[in-house]
Amino acid sequence: MNRTLLSRSILGRSVVVPKTRGRRVRLPRPSGGEPGALPVVAGLALIAVVFGSLNGHFLSSENLTNLALQMAATGTIALGIVLVLLLGEIDLSVGSVSGLTAVVMTVLNVHHHVPAGLAVLLALGAAALVGLAHGLMFTVLRMPSFVVTLAGLIGWQGLMLYLLGRDGTINLPFDGPVAALSDTWLPTWLSWTVVVAAGAAYLVTELLVRRARARTGLPVSGPLPAVLRTGGLVAVLAAGVAVLSGDRGVPLTLVVFGGLVVLLDLVLRLTLPGRWVYAVGGNAEAARRAGIAVTRVRILVFCASSVLAGAGGILAASRLSAVNQSSGGSDILLNAIAAAVIGGTSLFGGRGRAYAALLGILVIQSVANGMLLLNVDSSVRFMVTAGVLALAVAIDSAARGGRR
Repeated sequence: MNRTLLSRSILGRSVVVPKTRGRRVRLPRPSGGEPGALPVVAGLALIAVVFGSLNGHFLSSENLTNLALQMAATGTIALGIVLVLLLGEIDLSVGSVSGLTAVVMTVLNVHHHVPAGLAVLLALGAAALVGLAHGLMFTVLRMPSFVVTLAGLIGWQGLMLYLLGRDGTINLPFDGPVAALSDTWLPTWLSWTVVVAAGAAYLVTELLVRRARARTGLPVSGPLPAVLRTGGLVAVLAAGVAVLSGDRGVPLTLVVFGGLVVLLDLVLRLTLPGRWVYAVGGNAEAARRAGIAVTRVRILVFCASSVLAGAGGILAASRLSAVNQSSGGSDILLNAIAAAVIGGTSLFGGRGRAYAALLGILVIQSVANGMLLLNVDSSVRFMVTAGVLALAVAIDSAARGGRR
């Protein structure tokens, strides 16, 4: 077969590629195959247009407020899934851990009269111990994370049922601080203050990162992109506050979830432990040779995943003002994993951001909410959710192939 060499220009650079007779030559993509959050944002826009046109109530302030309440608990659990996926592993126990944490908190508060704040801290400490056990089994005993957390899914659910006892349901005091968490709404002035503070903090962070890169000799862009990104963030937050203020206002649980997303994103991007997580997920052996304590990073990630799952369980218990045998069950685990993947976290490790949990759970809850408004059968809802998840994985696989 005769082959010749062709020179093609890609972004101003000359690339020499072989020309084959009867074959198409695929050039590497200039973007490196990184889809980013663009597909998810485009999907959210499409969902809003489709369901908004089919049912006028979908984009109403009342419905969007309910949507914000529904996504906080599962979204917090999805944050822990994002961390584990960054390592290229999986945690199937987050649903059971969320239910167990909520039950421990409720038993301490209701049966043993422990103050609510202390009960929450003790319950989250118990969740951290669960994550520590998972991490040690994975790293020391070298058990696959799938098996470790699958055993945890079954075992921690059994412990939860044991703690609930024969009654199977424990109600939280309606006038207590935990139950009131899901019924607290920010006043309008405070909501707008949060928007301004979030925009200012984001801009300062971007400028500090830019200055740090410049000091180390890394390439930096001008200040205009940072200002434009800040403006876009403020516009989105302002639109959300304006819409939610048309009903009851911004729910406190959404602020808690959003704060956890921002905090985790800053930790992953701007701290050494955060960069270690990406390094271990990208190539564990290379990270080990670079001096990173791979075992310690993995244990910390499993602990953080369980703590975030526990926090999500407490938010769910707050919304129901009770815990029961279905706490942490149903489709919580599947939705949390699907949210992390749909939001853009790679199943292969080393790639993803904390806001993937926010975008992913927003997609899942929006689709479910829209189909409920249209009275779509539950079987169709499951199939549509599965299709969205399969599409997200296909995009991730294609992006990974493009990077190769």
